[in-house]
Amino acid sequence: MRSIMLAAGAVTALALSIGGPLTAHAREATAPRAQGWLVSAYGQVEVPPPAPDVKAELTELKRIMAKRTPEDIARFQWWATGGPVYRWNELAVEEMLDGFITVPMVNRHLALIHAAMDDAVAVAWHHRASSKRPRPFAADPSIKAQAPAPTGPAFPSDHAAAATAAAAVLGYIFPARASIFTAKAEEAIQSRLLAGVEYPSDVEAGRAIGKRIAALAIARGQSDRSDAKWTGEVPQGPGNWKGTNPIAPMAATWQPWVLARVDELRPAAPPAFDSEQTKAALAELKNFARTPKTNHRAVYWEVFGGARVHGLWNEIARLKLLEHGETFNAPTTSRALAALNIAFADAAIACWDAKYTYWYVRPAQNDADLKPLFPAPNHPSYPAAHGCLSTAAATALAGIFPRDRDRLLAHGKEAAEARVWAGIHYRFDIDAGQDIGRKVAEKTLQRAFVPTGL
Repeated sequence: MRSIMLAAGAVTALALSIGGPLTAHAREATAPRAQGWLVSAYGQVEVPPPAPDVKAELTELKRIMAKRTPEDIARFQWWATGGPVYRWNELAVEEMLDGFITVPMVNRHLALIHAAMDDAVAVAWHHRASSKRPRPFAADPSIKAQAPAPTGPAFPSDHAAAATAAAAVLGYIFPARASIFTAKAEEAIQSRLLAGVEYPSDVEAGRAIGKRIAALAIARGQSDRSDAKWTGEVPQGPGNWKGTNPIAPMAATWQPWVLARVDELRPAAPPAFDSEQTKAALAELKNFARTPKTNHRAVYWEVFGGARVHGLWNEIARLKLLEHGETFNAPTTSRALAALNIAFADAAIACWDAKYTYWYVRPAQNDADLKPLFPAPNHPSYPAAHGCLSTAAATALAGIFPRDRDRLLAHGKEAAEARVWAGIHYRFDIDAGQDIGRKVAEKTLQRAFVPTGL
């Protein structure tokens, strides 16, 4: 795993400097609210009933299991790791990285995928609460289920629901690869039957849930304004960002998930480009004594905190979920990953709203004597996207995994500070970015979880 956490030293101070203690709901938020992202009530999604003839289903299941191979068992165990959403998070992130989808579009994509999976799993568990049908291996001792053998009712299948939803939304995002995602979903679903842990009608009910939720997700995606084309012009004049083809100026108009309006968290205007405050901020950058360590960390965050920021923070989330093991059931795991990626999406929208409201000049454009460590991204300076995104991710995960709070917040803090070390952001850029990221994450946690104590 890439250097996920900061080494010891000054961690607590960094964490506290991010803005003080988190609110109660952000300190421990591990009980999902019974509220979907795409459905208003889980019960509104109907599922076909289980097959009435259990004996016939058991006979069919034995026929399927008789054909399984050691490779089938290995695939079941791979798909079963971490629950129904874990592998799809990994696969979705890999698709984004392979396609080099960059911020903020990648955040939009991952939020949509995870909202669909989260609702699909939650709907499956809602209906499962009234199911009394035992697992196949509990109903017929001759069926030897493969480990890890799940407990509780199998109807409807949360794995089939998540796989169907994930594959459909990924296919909507990457239509040229839709058949590949469909095949992966089929493999994941069939693995449940080959392992003897679910009935055929369990997975069919899960499919029905996944299809219904995916249709809602795709409808949202088609109307979220993410396909809008920019027809404006870069404003000219002193104090304005200088460049052409700015990155995603229309992201400021996209439909958010937890923000009431895209400008809800818009910070106050930055200081005038020639003000004493800006001169002092420029002096900090010019006087910063770079070292091999600060250069290394600045470059690290340029790579893993920029176009790969979603890969890094989702990897951290998956690691933490595995560390917690059975403490997190399927609905809590899927809600945790959804909250992370929805916080990412809305932090990007809020950040881009401010960037393209103020069009603030980059430090090196404001003072030709400043020599950044590397070129700045092709969008305005204020606020800092690294501050918005990594702070949102760190704050969200700190609320979900409170034992790791200080280390997670310190990691997010370093992502913001590294932009000062590189000389590509004023300090007031990163301060405003962190404020946006923190507030978006706290709103997301409040929307996603019920507080469970301190």
